[in-house]
Amino acid sequence: MAVYSVNEIIELAVQIERNGYAFYHEATKRKGLDDRSLDFLTLLRDQELNHEKTFLNLRDDMDSTMLELSQDWDMVSSYLKTIVESRIFDSEHSAIRMATEASDLRSIVDFAITFEKDTLLFFHALNDAITNPKARQALARIINEEVSHVLRLNDFKKTII
Repeated sequence: MAVYSVNEIIELAVQIERNGYAFYHEATKRKGLDDRSLDFLTLLRDQELNHEKTFLNLRDDMDSTMLELSQDWDMVSSYLKTIVESRIFDSEHSAIRMATEASDLRSIVDFAITFEKDTLLFFHALNDAITNPKARQALARIINEEVSHVLRLNDFKKTII
């Protein structure tokens, strides 16, 4: 498995959060959602933005300097985005497509739980291959944020009639 830097791990997390935002944003556009469901999906959508900011803030001054010195960061970022899309949100099952084709709220929540769990599996696999303490610390924070989404989604699913 490839060795990832703190910046690369953060970029992977940011790309996943952006895809999650796309899913929840599209889900909020669904007709027939009651106010409670719409509020919940909006909350999750907004949390994806907050997670993105949180993950970006995990970079310290040294990480930011490394990004500025890296001439090929745009290429690396594109590559990492491709990894995320192929492992978490591939084209056949893209976030937006899943949200628009879901038959009901329960399906939306089930897709969201699946995406969040896939994200956790992806990051746990990365965690097993990382030895850098700073990268492991950043990854632990990311994993905790994702676990909170799975728990929140499972709790909400129990209330759907």
